[in-house]
Amino acid sequence: MANNKNFETLDPENWDEMRQLAHQMVDDALDYIQSSQDRPAWRPVPPEVAQRLESPAPEEPTNPTAVYAEFRELIEPYTMHTAHPRFWAWYMGSGTVLGALAELLAATLNPNVGGGNHAAPLVEKQVLKWVGKMMGFPDNAGGLLTSGGSMANFTALTVARNTRAGYDVRRKGLSAAAGQLALYASSEVHSCHQKSIETLGLGTAGLRKIEINDDYTINLEALARQVAADRASGMIPFCVVANAGTINTGAIDDMNAIADLCEREGLWFHVDGCIGAVAVLAENVRSQMAGIERADSIALDLHKWMHIPFEAGCVLVRDAAVHYNSFALVPEYLARAADDGGMASGNLWFSDYGLQLTRQFRALKVWMSIKEHGLARFGRMMARNVDQARYLGELIETADGLELTAPIGLDIVCFQYDPGGLDTEALNHLNKAILVRLQESGVAAPSYTTLKGRYCLRVAISNHRSRFEDFDLLVEEVLRLGSELATAASGRKSSK
Repeated sequence: MANNKNFETLDPENWDEMRQLAHQMVDDALDYIQSSQDRPAWRPVPPEVAQRLESPAPEEPTNPTAVYAEFRELIEPYTMHTAHPRFWAWYMGSGTVLGALAELLAATLNPNVGGGNHAAPLVEKQVLKWVGKMMGFPDNAGGLLTSGGSMANFTALTVARNTRAGYDVRRKGLSAAAGQLALYASSEVHSCHQKSIETLGLGTAGLRKIEINDDYTINLEALARQVAADRASGMIPFCVVANAGTINTGAIDDMNAIADLCEREGLWFHVDGCIGAVAVLAENVRSQMAGIERADSIALDLHKWMHIPFEAGCVLVRDAAVHYNSFALVPEYLARAADDGGMASGNLWFSDYGLQLTRQFRALKVWMSIKEHGLARFGRMMARNVDQARYLGELIETADGLELTAPIGLDIVCFQYDPGGLDTEALNHLNKAILVRLQESGVAAPSYTTLKGRYCLRVAISNHRSRFEDFDLLVEEVLRLGSELATAASGRKSSK
């Protein structure tokens, strides 16, 4: 018999000590979220910390308590503090407590949700049905949880290309196409669509960006003209992407009108709803999402406005069969039948609906979060954020020196500090400086964008912890910093 006395594994050498450390980690994690407003909204990584994070991997074990202490010292203070009530950068959800704990449970179970006969795929199936019903999709629609919106959109566009190209793309490849395949979206479309089109082999020429209206929605007349002109020139239009909330300003395209055009032209209708599609749950937004239920596919990000911890993207496809046909590939080592028995039995293999065979159990945190809060509460949080965006807009419009730079779409507010008397270049430089000072002070963490050549402060209010008074503070700080920086710049100029 083998001697197992010194048998080595990766389990703790002392389970009691690990249990004590685990309890401490959970307590600290809850304290971190509960006290989020007491720390800076952001702080830069000091050079000495960055240097320590470049050290080589250890060859020998380190005590877990010491490893955790390094985390507390080097990592926790210098991350994106998305839980902070004044974190409004880019477009990120602010997380939930049970969602974070669900990640621990998912990692503890550690299943591969590519397929197999176990509970995790059934949880993902249920989550997809919940989200599909939210969007007005039929019960038999297909879908997949993904890392985020980029992969959700890529998955949907792959199905769109394969379904509407007019021939078997998987078997024959793009060289068999009768012409250049073309996808249409507004000039405000997210950059992931260009990456997707390039990766799908269509090149940047395959993405036809259409001009926008003054409210940053797609110009429908220009869209129709471009489709007709491209078809006449021998190109093959196959898909139109509508924005249910653009990344820059939150603009919502007319989805019913786009659906009508797609029906007339035989095009796939895809909605990039990563910013706003889930706002069908909000009473003050729902009507703006009219037509989304007519889409052939929708991409969503549940880790944005539904605050599921990263990563939690989602793609829905109305026709599950064409979704399956775009990705399914069953080699001999994955062969299975529903009635064969054993671990491989069953026909629910999510690896048949996307690129990944190895897939994490991301559905659990979605399932537990929706169970805990209910969809109505999520809707109320979104509705409040929309009201807060309007409130911030009113503060900006009534403040001397501030100007909205775009219509407020959903929960995104773009504005600029303008004391008067400065050209565009000087104004852009001044607003960049305001943003950096605002972030580095830790008071608030908005981000930025450029609209029609103007550098703007961009406040994406997808935060369930934000209070109305947080926006009063933001405006006060922008005005204070703007005045200080403008005065300093004027002094430097006059001294030359």
